[in-house]
Amino acid sequence: MAEETKEKVVKAPKEKKVADPVAASMDLATQIMIKRAQELGVETVFDRAESMKPCNIGIQGTCCKNCAMGPCRLPLTKSVEDGPDERKGLCGATANTIAARNFARMVAAGASAHSDHGRGVAEVFMSVAKKETNDYKIKDPQKLIAIAPYLDVATTVEVDGKTVDRDLDEIALEVAENALNEWGKPSGELRYLKRAPQPLYERWKKLGVLPRNIDRETVEIMHRTHMGVDQDYKNLIKQCTRCALGDGWGGSMLATDLQDVMFGTPYPLQSEANLGIMKQDHVNIIIHGHEPILSEMIVAAAQSKEMIDHAKTVGAKGIQLGGICCTGNEMLQRHGVPPAGTFLQQELAIITGACEAMVVDVQCIFQNLANVAKCFHTKLITTHPIAKMEQENVVHIEFDEHHAMEDAKRIVKMAIDNFKNRRAEVMIPRQKATQIAGFGVESIKYHLGGTFRGDYYTLNDNIINGRIRGIAGVVGCNNARTRHNEAHIAIVKELIKNDVIVLTTGCNGIACAMEGLLSPETAAVFCGPGLAEVCETVGIPPVLHLGSCVDNSRILLAATEVVKAGGLGKDICDLPAAGSAPEWMSEKAISIGHYFVTSGVYTVFGLHLPMSGAPVFQDYMYNELEKIYGGMWDCEADPIKHAHKMIAHIDKKRKALGIDKARDRVLMDMADRQKLEAM
Repeated sequence: MAEETKEKVVKAPKEKKVADPVAASMDLATQIMIKRAQELGVETVFDRAESMKPCNIGIQGTCCKNCAMGPCRLPLTKSVEDGPDERKGLCGATANTIAARNFARMVAAGASAHSDHGRGVAEVFMSVAKKETNDYKIKDPQKLIAIAPYLDVATTVEVDGKTVDRDLDEIALEVAENALNEWGKPSGELRYLKRAPQPLYERWKKLGVLPRNIDRETVEIMHRTHMGVDQDYKNLIKQCTRCALGDGWGGSMLATDLQDVMFGTPYPLQSEANLGIMKQDHVNIIIHGHEPILSEMIVAAAQSKEMIDHAKTVGAKGIQLGGICCTGNEMLQRHGVPPAGTFLQQELAIITGACEAMVVDVQCIFQNLANVAKCFHTKLITTHPIAKMEQENVVHIEFDEHHAMEDAKRIVKMAIDNFKNRRAEVMIPRQKATQIAGFGVESIKYHLGGTFRGDYYTLNDNIINGRIRGIAGVVGCNNARTRHNEAHIAIVKELIKNDVIVLTTGCNGIACAMEGLLSPETAAVFCGPGLAEVCETVGIPPVLHLGSCVDNSRILLAATEVVKAGGLGKDICDLPAAGSAPEWMSEKAISIGHYFVTSGVYTVFGLHLPMSGAPVFQDYMYNELEKIYGGMWDCEADPIKHAHKMIAHIDKKRKALGIDKARDRVLMDMADRQKLEAM
């Protein structure tokens, strides 16, 4: 009998899903580079977003994996109106407890990232104060004198009955010691908390949420969220508040201040943004991450005659630096180095074929960069001991502040020597836009106050008279689960169209720059008549770029200055102001959002928040927190609705202040002016 043969069924391999470039991003340069990547067979984050879908229960915030009896997954199956929620994990943890614990752990991780950044800056500042490094110096002694009293450091001393200025080196050393102590001192509270308006500080004190030190609050969250510890969602959020305030009014604020002292306080300058800043005939070095300690030295090294001359010996006309994420913003605001793009564009900078080196430090760095770099000549260089990659083609050059310039020159030289190794056709998109960046608390005071007045009174006057409707802080990352930059731009345009001035940081700032919204000329095109008039008169853009994501502390201090200037209430929660993170992605965003909420700011996130699976907990965060702190969380995925939620809140605050009615504009004569109190 003939042997039976069975047909073998051969399944055709599944075709990998790839992103539609136009659906993935609103930015033309990004669309061009996504298409190029697909033609070259190089996978990017946009393609992975198509093939991997998020976990529905994780999005709801109700998946607990804090012990080995789990993961316990508690999907929402009914509404609050249907009766008591009986879902429980194996230990009996409710959806509210699980969602609150998960939220708390995100706050802890986000605060850790920013505060550890701050600690690194404080350690370098200590080296400067002790004269242990010649590469970093105090570039802004005035800022040092300004922050010293907040750290309980005297700037004058009595000598023979006379008050004289203390030696700057003595002040610097004491500031460094007191700043570093904020991370781990055994008793007391964070010194910077008293920079907040007095009513806000007293509120925190009464509620028992004053952070004791920066590290302790993070450690306590991790303890409380361990299996079988804190099981009261309200108590968990109280500890979240301590931790988040320790970030916003502690680690992040100290990082910003000490960076300003060492590297210079930013003032407005002109630059460009988007992938089009790269140059085919130059050595292109892209710096990516979040710490300016490294990038400051690379800027100095790349601008040195030694390195420029070396670049010319390999056939390049010069060295072009570009930034990604917040290291890009740090280089931008102090040196005018143009950002090449936002978080989601990091792979695309390599795919141009013109990136000699991508130098990374910490946070928001794709591990897939190594896979993309393999396809091109790009050297991928890690520089931080806590942020290494496992791939063999990654070079690690550990950066040390004690020989910072030596390390920086080694990195720049490696990039220059790689120029001749380009093996793919160079394709740099032409798209780039001009921007004015580098704003801060001090420069806003100068621009809106003038040389003689020099304060926030003018800003307040224009809010009171209605030319400026209110203030919005629009910040944060990109997220591949939504169209790249679309929500950022739509929300900002809707706000300025309705006379709301926007303060921005992080990738939102880069997105706005790419769209051309960071130029004074923007006001006449996109703003309402009141804001347009103010911007034209003062010569500022309607969107003010305040720096990197740790620089959200600048927004807190700007809000405090508005309160101090008078006429708009006694506390931050009284101001016609709101916050937004349209395309948030990281745990840092949750920490930032929570310290804004508990500082009194109504804060709206786009996409989703990980609490929808616990409606009782969500109601507490969306509604009850306002009664406690004056600010509250909200979420809205639709960009226009998102912006109008913010505008509605601003209008509510204007009404409460009694400034919601239009006022006649009166021309003042000399007699009227003479009655004004001298400023």
